[in-house]
Amino acid sequence: MSDINNIIPSYLDSATIEEKTVFFRVLFHLADSDGITDENELEFIRNTAKKQGIEDLEELQNLTDEAKILQDVKIIKNRHLALELIREMCMLSHVDNILSDQETLFIGKVGIALGVEMEKIEQISNWVIDHIFWREQAKYIFEER
Repeated sequence: MSDINNIIPSYLDSATIEEKTVFFRVLFHLADSDGITDENELEFIRNTAKKQGIEDLEELQNLTDEAKILQDVKIIKNRHLALELIREMCMLSHVDNILSDQETLFIGKVGIALGVEMEKIEQISNWVIDHIFWREQAKYIFEER
């Protein structure tokens, strides 16, 4: 978890406040989609949101209407930002080391709402899994365990 907070680069810096708000609402909903709100997931979201100037996190966290979230996410028109959101969702879904069916389903729904092809979502998911694997391998190789 310690280095996962360093994953989000500056691509959000050029997003509008509305896009950022939706971005983080999606992440909060994903963190709660499996019915288990993991503190590491919430820490990841809170730290990143604060870096982006999103202040009212409690309000974002409490907006849980999935249908509204899926409608609102459509304001993200920038393909790169849409793909980055899918990536962040995949990363977040692995923070607690448990990828649930509910998380997978929600990632797919968001991808569809953003116009991202299922094949691309699968590519991103596989890349994230590979990234996590190689990060763990590095800890072993460099005796950081």
